[in-house]
Amino acid sequence: MCLAMCLSVFVSHMAYAGQAGDGVNRLALQVSDNDPATLNKVLNVAANFARMQSEKGNMFEIEIVAFNAGLHMLREDTSPVLDRVKNFSTSIPDLQFSACQNTINGMTKKEGKAPQLVESAVVVPGGVGRLMKLDDSGYFVIRP
Repeated sequence: MCLAMCLSVFVSHMAYAGQAGDGVNRLALQVSDNDPATLNKVLNVAANFARMQSEKGNMFEIEIVAFNAGLHMLREDTSPVLDRVKNFSTSIPDLQFSACQNTINGMTKKEGKAPQLVESAVVVPGGVGRLMKLDDSGYFVIRP
């Protein structure tokens, strides 16, 4: 009986992971490396998820959270995937790019000026804190 109850709780939890009870499928992607292959992989995952959800007629939200070296993804001067980021910003309306303020502060101190981010980037206080908040809000958090 205990096993049945535990499985029931587990299955119930899994049925709603990635949803906040409103039927919206939510995905958060962590970006903390400046490797072009990894950055492209993150964008591929976002594109595939958006396409799959759209084809099924599902509502969805995607948030890509960039911090540490991953912030380069959102920089106008150093992003190896700048064109794709700008394209995604206009072609996937339910996608948000979040930039870590702590990382921006560190880069500003090191470089003597604030990095210029893509226009669509939303600055959040901290990348890890943002991911934790998204997890608590029903997002699946993935690090491709």
